Amino acid sequence: MARHDIPLWLLPLTVALVFLLGTHAAWALSVHAGIVPGCIPYLEGCNSISRAAREGLGNHLFRLLMLPNALAIGLHWWLAARWLSATGARGRTVLGAGLVAAVALAVYVTFLGTEGEVYRFLRRYGVVVFFGASFLAQVAFLRAGDSGLQAAPRIRQALRAICALMLLLGVVHVIALAVAGGSPFQDHFENALEWWLGLGLVTWFLVHAWLWKRVGYRLRAA
Repeated sequence: MARHDIPLWLLPLTVALVFLLGTHAAWALSVHAGIVPGCIPYLEGCNSISRAAREGLGNHLFRLLMLPNALAIGLHWWLAARWLSATGARGRTVLGAGLVAAVALAVYVTFLGTEGEVYRFLRRYGVVVFFGASFLAQVAFLRAGDSGLQAAPRIRQALRAICALMLLLGVVHVIALAVAGGSPFQDHFENALEWWLGLGLVTWFLVHAWLWKRVGYRLRAA
């Protein structure tokens, strides 16, 4: 190992911490400003991440943190595809889905807080595509990287558990739409769902940082 090699586990760790800080700091600022009610969004679903970061100082902070984070997420998935290639696996699906997720997040953050039908469409579907493409990249990474994860069974199990829980949330969402679609319960449930999916992504990146630290994945310096 060269002295100036860059440990790449710091990248997914940074992504996770920035995502966690950006969403919760924006929520706290919006609660303090009276823009959203004070509650436990994970349990009560009184407001979504989007609503908490739509106005005021929280919006500015959220954009300041999350736009660079979108770039970091795209870089992370590119490096993940390279890691897969180094283990003899194919990472094209991981790279493609990861880049779509990064672009979708950037679009969502850019238009958050703007007005107009087109802007509302971009905001709404930007976050949907972000979560969907992120999940696809996660599943593709697990499938392609199965051989590379053999040496880290606990990490593989943790990544699989995260994907399973996120899939379960999606299934419960579909059931909730069928049972209580159009009701106030649906709104509160979807708000809470957005927070839990965000937490799932944070956990994924934290475990991914653990993986790359475990295997010693580094960027070789010239």
